[in-house]
Amino acid sequence: MRVLVIDDFKPIRSLMAKILADIGFTVDEAANGLEALDLIKKEKISLALVDWNMPEMNGCEFVQEVRKDSAYKDMRVIMVTAETAMNKIAEALEAGADEYIMKPFSKEMIVEKLALMGINIPTAPK
Repeated sequence: MRVLVIDDFKPIRSLMAKILADIGFTVDEAANGLEALDLIKKEKISLALVDWNMPEMNGCEFVQEVRKDSAYKDMRVIMVTAETAMNKIAEALEAGADEYIMKPFSKEMIVEKLALMGINIPTAPK
């Protein structure tokens, strides 16, 4: 499964990418929503983990754009952000995010959300 990590802060993006690669996913990275939209036009991305606050195009705007296009109807999206207010969580889910992870996050939190979403984790014991 090909996963896209979208975050403007390189250390966070690298950490998420490492966690996902360590559990067996192929990982691509983008620094903002516009860069991510360009990438998903070229690559078949099954899952995107998206930060909310980014320049160019924020995470919520990215989710809205993806959900407008039926070509990406099967892409799963997790918002990964420091936005913790209930209205922000509701806004992300209403925009089309499938799940929500609050920063700071851990490998265990990511694995748990993937399992809740029914996503097969490549290195998980069968």
